[in-house]
Amino acid sequence: MFSLDWIYYAISWILLTWHSAWDAIGVPVGAVLGTNWAWILSIIFLVVTVRVILFPVFVKQIKSQRAMQALQPKVKELQEKHKGDRETLQKEMMELYRKEKANPLMGCLPMFLQIPVFLGLFHTLKRLNPDNQGKTLYGWTVEQFNSASSAKLFTAPISGRFGSTADDLAKLGANSGTVKIVAGILVLIMIATTYLTSRQMILKTGWAEDPQQRMVQRLMLYGIPVSLLVSGSIFPIGVIIYWVTNNLFTLGQQQWVLRKFPPLVPPKNAGKTTTAGKAAAQPAKTGGLLGRKTAQPAAKAPAAAPKVAAPKPGAKPLNPKKGGRPAKRQG
Repeated sequence: MFSLDWIYYAISWILLTWHSAWDAIGVPVGAVLGTNWAWILSIIFLVVTVRVILFPVFVKQIKSQRAMQALQPKVKELQEKHKGDRETLQKEMMELYRKEKANPLMGCLPMFLQIPVFLGLFHTLKRLNPDNQGKTLYGWTVEQFNSASSAKLFTAPISGRFGSTADDLAKLGANSGTVKIVAGILVLIMIATTYLTSRQMILKTGWAEDPQQRMVQRLMLYGIPVSLLVSGSIFPIGVIIYWVTNNLFTLGQQQWVLRKFPPLVPPKNAGKTTTAGKAAAQPAKTGGLLGRKTAQPAAKAPAAAPKVAAPKPGAKPLNPKKGGRPAKRQG
């Protein structure tokens, strides 16, 4: 059977390393405001450590999303071409992704890679209870284990859960109402920040044309936050701290990347180019400012020749060479 002990040892080593660092700096080991800040900061910087390690994967995720965006016009063409033939459409789209070296699932890869870390922390914190005191835990000393077992956030043990029984909390020396309030607030923050991380990306890049991509987006935006409403009750408070910190880190990291590398969002008026072009080709009305600048002046009609009145009976004839003066008499 495949063993996950290597994950538990790795998570424990990172936690203990950070705890030793905060202890050396002088962060109080005892409770301040009902909180053991050295252990809380160790969980927070466990997130920082993991995210720094996964940063190259995050960059690949962004590049994959850009590639998927660039392929949206071709995806739309395939959807129009194979409308009603779902099987052929899927084959053509898979071939397109293979040819262009784009992976629709790459957007979820950083989340999948963090699942072992989450499971490792969940398992480790679950072992932090008085029944296991005096035992070693994945390289922990007895002193370190006992210190972590009594670590609290505003008097709520980091190994406590919203769904913990009264007997479990009594063993931890915790008040049931306090644990439920602290855990409940953290669960709501976890749900909200999980939703915001997905919403932030979708607002910048837009909904995908590919049905498979759109389904993944909907799952990330609505499915996971709703599931946390139920599963959050079984997470230890320390795990929820990890999740909330991870979401806040993601929000900041995505904001930085989206500013530095703006998504390829097509202009909203792209489809109106033809109509606009036709309108521009027509002569503008002369009443407006634009009309005065672009309208071509109409060609002036040639002036009509002045009418010459016929001479009256008995009048002397005019000499055309001398501007209509009367001719001189002969002799």
